Amino acid sequence: MNKTILIIDDDKELCASLAKGLRAAGFSAIVANGVDQASEIMKRITPDAIVLDRMMVGMDGLTALLDWRARGMTTPVLMLTAMSGPENAIDGLSSGADDYLAKPFQLKELILRLSNIMRNAAAPAAALPDGLMFTEGEFYVNDPKTGNRLLGLSAAEKELLSALTTPVGSVAMAAPMVAKRLREKVSANLKNVDIITVRGKGYKIVTGH
Repeated sequence: MNKTILIIDDDKELCASLAKGLRAAGFSAIVANGVDQASEIMKRITPDAIVLDRMMVGMDGLTALLDWRARGMTTPVLMLTAMSGPENAIDGLSSGADDYLAKPFQLKELILRLSNIMRNAAAPAAALPDGLMFTEGEFYVNDPKTGNRLLGLSAAEKELLSALTTPVGSVAMAAPMVAKRLREKVSANLKNVDIITVRGKGYKIVTGH
């Protein structure tokens, strides 16, 4: 059965082009040219994923998504925007988006990202400790006093931290020096979090130590 994608954007030309591309790739595509129209559509169907523009005439995508998530909507959402940069991505993800893609974009990348968020929606959730967030391939520390700041990990450290947080309670192997450096950075930034050795299996994140 084809996956149904709901496209919400007030740019009618973009919607038509995107719907055509998605249908050619094997998806069913439904278009809404604003939040009100999208809300009416979602009373009748539950799409498998939503492509949502951030800035539209009338209610913007961020406000709409916050409202939908507050009402319990769990549909995966890929947010589109002409605004790039990590802070804008954080705003979108904090509002409940599953991924964030800046315009202009390539259709192939959008389809890959849609496929990922739909697959992840059915997979075990990542177990990020309180105060840690992940966006655009980077881990950030969410500090109430200083705001969001980049954790600053090497590629190997990011790979290990990703493995340790997906799914819940994951144990992962890594080079001892990589695990040591990651533990130092995590412990220095998140006082209630540690990475411990599980004899014969690898490493594991623990909280509340």
